[in-house]
Amino acid sequence: MYVCLCKGITDHQIEAAVHEGAHSLGKLRKTLGVASQCGKCASLTREILDETLQEVPMLAGVPQFYAVA
Repeated sequence: MYVCLCKGITDHQIEAAVHEGAHSLGKLRKTLGVASQCGKCASLTREILDETLQEVPMLAGVPQFYAVA
């Protein structure tokens, strides 16, 4: 589903960016441009971010991401 209509960003793009290391709203904004214009998508983006981070294994409070070889 589209989360950011201004930039045409979907929930799948946000999830993929989180899995690639964008683990904050600021990093998602830099990576995808989400929540960088009108800002109405920021709350839903944060929800998707939080849900996706719960799926990512943590080590000492730091998300652990895996590189695909």
